[in-house]
Amino acid sequence: MAKPHPDRERALERLTEVAAVLERPDVTMRRMFGSEGLAVRGKLFAFASTAGDLVVKLPEQRIGELGLDPMVMRGRPMREWAVVPYDAGEERWRTIAGEAYAFVDSISP
Repeated sequence: MAKPHPDRERALERLTEVAAVLERPDVTMRRMFGSEGLAVRGKLFAFASTAGDLVVKLPEQRIGELGLDPMVMRGRPMREWAVVPYDAGEERWRTIAGEAYAFVDSISP
């Protein structure tokens, strides 16, 4: 098995710290898009990208309000998925991951 890219590895460490701060009993780690991510009732709301950034699921309007770039997959921007750069800092990651949790929680049965 290949060793994770160093940027993704440090992002996964931060993501684990963010998960601990969220302190939600229904949040689990699961694998998607080739990386570990956070899910609520099995629905992914945040994960670490291969570049080491946080990718979150939010309403399109909120992504614009936060000034985030959309996640691009296979050359296409993904609707309701945005990138939070690693350099934005752990506090911003926590805040936005919390918003992503609330959004996915509200749309998941």
